[in-house]
Amino acid sequence: MFDSLSQRLSKIVKTMRGQARLTEENTRDMLREVRMALLEADVALPVVREVLARIKEKAMGEEVVGNLNPGQALVGVVQRELTAVIGGDLTEEERSLNLRVQPPAVILLAGLQGAGKTTSAGKLAKYLVETMKKKVLTVSADVYRPAAIDQLKTVTEQAGADWFPSTPNEKPLDIAAGAIDHARRRFYDVLIVDTAGRLAIDEAMMREVAELNTFLKPAETLFVIDAMLGQDAVNTAKAFHERLPLTGIILTKTDGDSRGGAALSVRHVTGKPIKFVGSGEKLTGFDAFDPEAMASRILGMGDIVGLVKDVTKSINIAEAEKLATKLKAGDRFDLNDFRAQLAQMGAMDNFSSILEKLPAQFQEMAGKVNDKEVQKQVRRTMGIIDSMTPLERRKPELIKASRKKRIALGAGVPVQEVNRLLKQFEQTQEMMKRMKKGGLSRMMRALGGMGLPGMGGFGGLKP
Repeated sequence: MFDSLSQRLSKIVKTMRGQARLTEENTRDMLREVRMALLEADVALPVVREVLARIKEKAMGEEVVGNLNPGQALVGVVQRELTAVIGGDLTEEERSLNLRVQPPAVILLAGLQGAGKTTSAGKLAKYLVETMKKKVLTVSADVYRPAAIDQLKTVTEQAGADWFPSTPNEKPLDIAAGAIDHARRRFYDVLIVDTAGRLAIDEAMMREVAELNTFLKPAETLFVIDAMLGQDAVNTAKAFHERLPLTGIILTKTDGDSRGGAALSVRHVTGKPIKFVGSGEKLTGFDAFDPEAMASRILGMGDIVGLVKDVTKSINIAEAEKLATKLKAGDRFDLNDFRAQLAQMGAMDNFSSILEKLPAQFQEMAGKVNDKEVQKQVRRTMGIIDSMTPLERRKPELIKASRKKRIALGAGVPVQEVNRLLKQFEQTQEMMKRMKKGGLSRMMRALGGMGLPGMGGFGGLKP
């Protein structure tokens, strides 16, 4: 997300070096660039006007202190005001789910077809089960798409929650009544209700979801919207806001939009907080919304807290500690360790979205990563290692020409791929040494040299 916006704002920093303070003249020039950047990012015009007014008010005469230049000082102002506009002026309680009601707390999901409601229902269920330790039931009131009912059942099972059955020949209100009765009798903490959507806003859809809302009296009515909608997000948000007592927003597909205008527009249009952001298809791609972290990502500063959360979700902490202890004791990093690292890399839902949370100087890598190719290459590489003997995995230096041929034959790959794997292994050994000495830049340079197929221009990048 936010590629064009980040790039324009980084240019502002470069063009304003050497000036002592923010003046009316240089602030006007910078605000013009900020305005263009926001419009190119598909931010709604009323939001652009408000953001610019707030920035101008706060920026005028601000002293440039320490090692900052005026461009950097302005970006600091922009970050603070963007944070406020997208929800930084709200308390943590206002941004979090309101489950302080008589159980079961009903969460109603509303939005257009294709926005990601059903996937978000599964992600939200997983979040509630694992993070908040709640007993969760889901139900689909979408009687127009039988596939939606089956999909909700699948994602609910994956989330570790329970699913209440429904069929296309039932009425949505009857489904809701049955689900709420079941949830009460079985003492569920939360009932998540997935509703029907349409490709566009129409009266029948809005009337149906409004009736469900009136009947269920949900603790939360969350508007699910696709981040890639851009300007259309504003009209959609207005329509739902006018017909439903929305309490918050789930912004989906944040990994697929290079502009990001919806994130800045929807909160302004509805006046409701963005509560969650989703990315990717896997249920792990779901986080509570952090306005400050989002503003930092918009400005190309990265979201290191989010990065740590994503990586922690994907890695096996016990295995990582075991490897760290081994290396600290002076033992060699071998092909068994390399395979374990590849397996953890393969478990990552969306490798490119993790890279996007790094600061701007590293984000060029994200656009060059093909996630499917990375996953495919990881599996292929693990297959080659599995064709080796235990001794070869412990002592890779034993693998010479005849052994390479045998390994290649066993894995069903050319000998060149075995050679490539061994080269990648040697480079990873070097990366482990650099990581042991510390330093993100050293680690990224070493990672850049790995050149895994599917990572495009990854190799050779020098952050």
